[in-house]
Amino acid sequence: MNLSTHFTLAEFTQSDTADRMGINNDLPFELVPAATVACELLERIRAHLGERAAKPVPLLVSSGYRCVALNRAIGSADTSDHIRAMAVDFRAPAYGTPLQVSQALATVVDGLNIGQLIFEHTWIHVSTRRPDKLLNRILTVQGKDYVPGIVA
Repeated sequence: MNLSTHFTLAEFTQSDTADRMGINNDLPFELVPAATVACELLERIRAHLGERAAKPVPLLVSSGYRCVALNRAIGSADTSDHIRAMAVDFRAPAYGTPLQVSQALATVVDGLNIGQLIFEHTWIHVSTRRPDKLLNRILTVQGKDYVPGIVA
């Protein structure tokens, strides 16, 4: 099942950790609309990066939907947007490093309707949900903390 032109349900729910631990990470039917919106966000990001690079830029999804059991197994908080199918972690090596991708997206979060952008060093996290505090919209992971903006 495709959630958008370039992203499938299987790719959005795939998890090596879930497979290894025997965790069922199937997307609940009621979250299909949220997952579709998240994949439509990925489509906008893919198109934007492709325009900037003047070539196709596939996005490699490392984490989309995570059930509560999987989310806890990887040490993520129960408040994670991944649980609600509203967040995706990805890389775009055809465009550049996660830092370069994060920098390219930070200037267009409004235009692409990115709710939250987090540079996590080895991947990029995007969410369709906009945080309550504007300060938390564009962040960089620094150890176990977050700092505002994209910081190398």
